Amino acid sequence: MCYRFSMNAKVTTLAARYHRKSDVLAGVPSVVEEQQDVNAFTFPLCPIITDAPQIQAYQWGLIPSWTKTEEDANKLRKMTLNARNDTIFSKPSYRESILKRRCLIPVSGYYEWRHEDDAKIAYYLFVKDEPLFSIAGLYDEWLDRGTGEVVKTFSMITTEANSLAAYVHNTQQRMPAIIRQQDEDRWLSRSIDKSQIAALLQPISAHLMEAHIVNRLG
Repeated sequence: MCYRFSMNAKVTTLAARYHRKSDVLAGVPSVVEEQQDVNAFTFPLCPIITDAPQIQAYQWGLIPSWTKTEEDANKLRKMTLNARNDTIFSKPSYRESILKRRCLIPVSGYYEWRHEDDAKIAYYLFVKDEPLFSIAGLYDEWLDRGTGEVVKTFSMITTEANSLAAYVHNTQQRMPAIIRQQDEDRWLSRSIDKSQIAALLQPISAHLMEAHIVNRLG
């Protein structure tokens, strides 16, 4: 699975890369920007790309719109940081969003651990020659009836690991579902069907990626 990534770009760079406006992020100081280690378990506020003309700011950890209470929301978001491609069309938390509310998560790379005996070795994986690339995601909005606040959240989609990612993540052999730049508009399109969505969630070729060992990552 994937719970930590880097995003080494300013919002202005994101706006240029994805041909979006950045007005929504103005005055949102807590949004992830130029961070080496973004940790899912802190439920960070991240920039995501939807079919809207603006870059959006959503928190990592999906809360489905049908969630009833704040207690339920806090429990669910811990379990929805990642959504698996092989169950995404059937699980209640995801099955509506995957058809109607898909997004791109801009990253520079992500972190994973290789297990060797009692040791855990941290690796940084990235796409060659792409300072920013896109991981498939889905999003939703939940109304907290106690406060009246609309909470905007997303989940990162994972898929089967290619040979490089499988070497690193040698326990579960999963990796983020990376959407190639030429497929980004198609991924966000509301006109593609279930089979076309599933086809875009296959692992990219290992030869397009690189990985190196990282020191000082807890």
